[in-house]
Amino acid sequence: MVERLVIDHVGHRGDGVGFAGGESLFVPYTLAGETVEVESVADHPDRRSLMRIEHASPERIDPFCKYFGACGGCAIQHWQPEAYRAWKRQIVVDTLAHTGIECDVAALVDAHGAGRRRITVHARRGGDGELRTGFAAANSHAIVAISECPILDPGLRGALDAARTLAEALKPTAKPLDIQVTAASNGLDVDVRGSGPLSTALIASLSEIAQRHGLARLTRHGELVLMRNPPTIEIGAARVILPPGSFLQATLAGEEALAALVSGHCKRAKHIADLFCGVGPFALRLAAKARVSAFDSDAGAVAALSKAVTSVSGLKPVKAEARDLFRRPLMAQELRDYDTIVFDPPRQGALAQVKQLAASKIPVVIAVSCNVATFARDARILIDSGYKIEGVTPVDQFRHTPHVELVARFAR
Repeated sequence: MVERLVIDHVGHRGDGVGFAGGESLFVPYTLAGETVEVESVADHPDRRSLMRIEHASPERIDPFCKYFGACGGCAIQHWQPEAYRAWKRQIVVDTLAHTGIECDVAALVDAHGAGRRRITVHARRGGDGELRTGFAAANSHAIVAISECPILDPGLRGALDAARTLAEALKPTAKPLDIQVTAASNGLDVDVRGSGPLSTALIASLSEIAQRHGLARLTRHGELVLMRNPPTIEIGAARVILPPGSFLQATLAGEEALAALVSGHCKRAKHIADLFCGVGPFALRLAAKARVSAFDSDAGAVAALSKAVTSVSGLKPVKAEARDLFRRPLMAQELRDYDTIVFDPPRQGALAQVKQLAASKIPVVIAVSCNVATFARDARILIDSGYKIEGVTPVDQFRHTPHVELVARFAR
């Protein structure tokens, strides 16, 4: 049944929100003030599908990608940039306020730069026998076949073609392949998940594909299949060999923006603990001026960081250790050696570690987060233990999506 709805505002997930019968209804690709015709969505009583825009917002613009609305990668390409940026900053303001946190929230830092340097391409053969390679559809596991993506870093040029060729060789069935492609400085780094065992003949075929598409390395579930060159990236003055499938900030501009904010908050630090350090986007830069102890559960990332330290001279001492900070957080007593803590956890936040920080006497804590809700939870614990939050800077490296990152400084 078609309904007529007036959109009140854009929600935190990027959907327009309207009200009917005292309930909130969520309509993707709509803006505040628009009058729209919508249709119910099966199994989602609070969602509606946009059928027609009867009255458009003056802030509406034309999307720049032909797949927008089908591909689920971008939620917002239809909104005027200034209004979009204000909305994204407001997500941070509102989420903090909901937890009772009042502080200065700086202007949103645009960190999209040249675009995404890592993608995951899905491949599946449908019931019609056709092989589809591309990205997941919005709110669905269906695959939208993609031949080009305008938000990718130039270093990923050819990535979609390479993924399609690999999928054709690996012959996925109803179970999808996930093909993660990263733009390294010396070629494409590819990790395939979901394939069966590889025969000798298939490995030979994959080797030819790697040569043809300029792949630096091909791994399967993190295990090496073939390598033409160890894939590397530059972090500060260091060269890092990427472990297969390791975490990497989505854009180079995003990494640099976050690192600049962190470094700016650590100017007086002499001994820093970098928690959830990954391959060292903060540690390798901070070590230019301070001693750094780095910790992460990913042993491959820690090994890559340790090796990268040897590729550059002039750094202060860097000690890297593999440690699961969710199960074995640094205890308050262990934290006594540091004057500054930097932590950048996954989306679930760092609850166990933050409780130990709250029990410590560390003078300065720098938090980096990709999830405002879990950040607010963790920040509340620090504030309640006597820390003062001195400001938050939101960072937009996932442009056209509701995802926002941030950097915050806490002081005793």
